[in-house]
Amino acid sequence: MSNDPRHRLEELMEQSDPQFHTVMSCVFGIETHETRTYLTLLEHPGSTIAELASVLDRDRSTVNRSLSALVERGLAQRDRRLLDGGGYVYQYTAVPLPQAKEALHEALDTWTAGVHEVIDGFSRESTP
Repeated sequence: MSNDPRHRLEELMEQSDPQFHTVMSCVFGIETHETRTYLTLLEHPGSTIAELASVLDRDRSTVNRSLSALVERGLAQRDRRLLDGGGYVYQYTAVPLPQAKEALHEALDTWTAGVHEVIDGFSRESTP
């Protein structure tokens, strides 16, 4: 997650007082609706795609894509639940907020360290 090249950290630098959902979207390289899905999932752990689609008032395919992005970035986990009549359904749970905050800090620390390396490595001879 912290090495994801899709980070949009430069967007954060343009804002003097960003909101939490903006920070999550920029740092994790996810869309605003994916951040909204994460925050909703915090309130509704163990939800299925259909349940989240109802709560979010979104179609199932959009919610499915959002959940895939969250799972890919380590912000949610997917578990399979067997149904009584046969078959299964996937249930999703958001990682706890403290864990997401820690990942945000780690990603920002990694980015900051990279910028410091660029600054420290800069010399007049290295300019094009």
